[in-house]
Amino acid sequence: MNIITASTGGPVLLPSTDCDEVFPGIVLGEGIVAKSPSTLKKLRITHILNTALGKTRYHVNSNHVMYRKYDIQFKGIEATDQMNFDLSLYFYSCAEFIHDALQKDGEVYVHCVQGVSRSATIVIAYLMIKHHMTAQDALRLVRSKREVCPNDGFLQQLCDLNTKLTKSGHFKTQDRT
Repeated sequence: MNIITASTGGPVLLPSTDCDEVFPGIVLGEGIVAKSPSTLKKLRITHILNTALGKTRYHVNSNHVMYRKYDIQFKGIEATDQMNFDLSLYFYSCAEFIHDALQKDGEVYVHCVQGVSRSATIVIAYLMIKHHMTAQDALRLVRSKREVCPNDGFLQQLCDLNTKLTKSGHFKTQDRT
């Protein structure tokens, strides 16, 4: 895990924008953007993945009914941004949701509250599962597009996924060239 959590020697920066495209067709960002139909239209969003579904503080209250009239597909998971929360339970179902959207030439908005921990972890897992990236490479790619900082528990879950995928032969030499 120390490879992907190695300190940069400076303070953690929060994103300077509400959202950023971190991979073709995948926009990562804050929950407030998901509540703005005009912004979603401008971004040409066809699918929304809310990784902070809920009505309490540090969650974003949304559902499929909100987006129906905009013809936007919705998936929500009730995840908390706590180190002991097992976000890995959702890695594969969320990767499928994102992958299916992109296969239909869709644009996916993946968000939590700030767009830095829960949602970033899900996007990184997607890149690992569907694009054969290692945890380190996927995190590096996402961080090159948006300031993200998954919590240590989520980083450990990504490391565990990396180990599992490595043992299964998921990462082939040609995949990482």
